[in-house]
Amino acid sequence: MAWLSQRQLARSCLDLNTISQSPGWAQTQLAEVTITCKVDHQGGSVQLPESDITVHVPQGHVAVGEFQEVSLRAFLDPPHKLNHDLSCTVSPLLEIMLGNLNTMEALLLEMKIGAEVRKDPFSQVMTEMVCLHSLGKEGPFKVLSNCYIYKDTIQVKLIDLSQVMYLVVAAQAKALQSPVATIWDYIHKTTSVGIYGPKYIHPSFTVVLTVCGHNYMPGQLTISDIKKGGKNVSPVVFQLWGKQSFLLDKPQDLSVSVVSCDPDFEVKTEGERKEIKQNQLEAGEIVHQQFLFSLVEHREMHLFDFCVQVEPPNGEPVAQFSVTTPDPTPNLKRLSNLPGYLQKKEEIKSAPLSPKMLVKYPTFQDKTLNFTNYGVTLKAVLRQSKIDYFLEYFKGDTIALLGEGKVKAIGQSKVKEWYIGVLRGKIGLVHCKNVKVISKEQVMFMSDSVLTTRNLLEQIALPLKKLTYIYSVVLTLVSEKVYDWKVLADVLGYSHLSLEDFHQFQADKESEKVSYVIKKLKEDCHTERNTRKFLYELIVALLKMDCQWLVARLIQEAAIPDFSCQAWKRLEGTS
Repeated sequence: MAWLSQRQLARSCLDLNTISQSPGWAQTQLAEVTITCKVDHQGGSVQLPESDITVHVPQGHVAVGEFQEVSLRAFLDPPHKLNHDLSCTVSPLLEIMLGNLNTMEALLLEMKIGAEVRKDPFSQVMTEMVCLHSLGKEGPFKVLSNCYIYKDTIQVKLIDLSQVMYLVVAAQAKALQSPVATIWDYIHKTTSVGIYGPKYIHPSFTVVLTVCGHNYMPGQLTISDIKKGGKNVSPVVFQLWGKQSFLLDKPQDLSVSVVSCDPDFEVKTEGERKEIKQNQLEAGEIVHQQFLFSLVEHREMHLFDFCVQVEPPNGEPVAQFSVTTPDPTPNLKRLSNLPGYLQKKEEIKSAPLSPKMLVKYPTFQDKTLNFTNYGVTLKAVLRQSKIDYFLEYFKGDTIALLGEGKVKAIGQSKVKEWYIGVLRGKIGLVHCKNVKVISKEQVMFMSDSVLTTRNLLEQIALPLKKLTYIYSVVLTLVSEKVYDWKVLADVLGYSHLSLEDFHQFQADKESEKVSYVIKKLKEDCHTERNTRKFLYELIVALLKMDCQWLVARLIQEAAIPDFSCQAWKRLEGTS
């Protein structure tokens, strides 16, 4: 049994002025990978995904009928105090969490390291590869004695087990003698370069080059220092596009350059070459450098190759490799990229979707609702934990009911039924057994029950403010199923938008124009994130357009990841 945890909402299209400035396309994804496995008395192995880090659980580690729960997580940034002239880290910092300390056998940790001691006798005598252990992320660390190293792999026998342990491998020098200046002079140190980018490419997107002093490059990486317009954008999750490792004889300044191999794409001139400083390498820091790619005007979107070169000042390149981008986002693929016979099929398929001819959305009217059904509460219900969609009331309150229909919840032993009611300007559920239904003529006193259609839509959508959603799914669904960008823009409050606004983005198709409106809403909601919620405002707008089936689909898509998050929290609470 294994699962991945710690989901984070991280998107690539936040707080940006225009679509063309977007760092790319992303969605709700795993920002930090944790693997947790339960192993019985027969033993097994737990491997961190996309890594050479494994914990082996031997047979008989726990008694028959018991389980060992092992969680692994790797931190790219090692503790900085372990990097100085006499020491440098050569692996990520590994966190191991155990669920059962009633054990009978030791664990075995196996992982690749990013250095090898030089073969000369002096280096062999003066240098040692050690595995450091701590109960805290920042130390203090102590050297473990049960280690075995073969080439670039270390095996560590973990005897003294704790519920949480932190381990990191370091090369340490006993002393420095001239001409030796640092520990680097005793070892062959591996430096790794990873190229991270969005899941799909856009007409303009950001690529992040990451440099670290070990071999581990996760498949996904959260970048928190993305900047646009002089200010930070929320953390963005990028995908690993490619990586390369090379030996660096000594810490020194490095120059990194990126060049497009395709004339249809170019790297922004001021970003073609970036610097990595010597002191960053000495400190073991993870270095991120950003490169902005853009589509040359009036060219077609497609995947392409670009070259990465790392070189010291006035020297031969230490690394040079090419990377292939992923495909463009589905909404930006042009029909002209398809073979001729597919173009014809696509044109025929698309013809009936002409929004101006076939789809006419109703004009939303803000009217006062006229109630015909009422109920008198038979008891008081005041909740300690406030829930948006439940009403609170005192005994004898008169509640206006939205019809005679009931909401039913079928449980294991009984069925609960609720009316949808309005009390003191709020809409919510009231349990049927707590209400006596009366006619309009029987109402003796009614607190403020004036409700407009706009209030109705806004209130029934309130719970959506707390739902997790996958931005790319929302963008794709609405772009494909809304056939009039102008109507959507009007109900969202963007009535000032005109066709001229789309020319600079080459948004010719209706779906592309709808996509632009949605992204504008996303950016505005992020800018005012303390008061505005993207999914909530979008759902209210779609309800005003009478797109009920699309709203149902979006809620379904949001409910699944939201339920997954809650289920995982409950699992954590019971473990």
